[in-house]
Amino acid sequence: MSTSTLFDKSSIQGATRFAKTERSFELSIPTLVSGIDATGNEFKEYTELASISSQEAVFWLDSGVTIGSVLKLFLDVPKTVLLESDLKLEITGRVTFVKADQSSEKKQLISLRLEKKYKINSLHSKNI
Repeated sequence: MSTSTLFDKSSIQGATRFAKTERSFELSIPTLVSGIDATGNEFKEYTELASISSQEAVFWLDSGVTIGSVLKLFLDVPKTVLLESDLKLEITGRVTFVKADQSSEKKQLISLRLEKKYKINSLHSKNI
């Protein structure tokens, strides 16, 4: 086998390698977080999203949560040039990372692994 064959990479392999990277967007969207805190009590807390991708959301919380906790996010998505009306996105996920930070306005940085299921409602819908 020649050395040129060993180092030859097909375009499919290259495309697959780059397709695995996920694009994350830094957005400051008002978000209501609900779930069960570290002491077992239900909580609801308003915060702002720091970033989001199709698989992960990152935000700050005052409520103490633990890795593995299931949280529900309610995102208020504003109207844009492409979006005719404001929307409410409801998505659930599991906490995968928690970082305490006493110097921040909120106590913990949370990383949430998002489920593939979600709900989108108009903010003017009666279901909200």
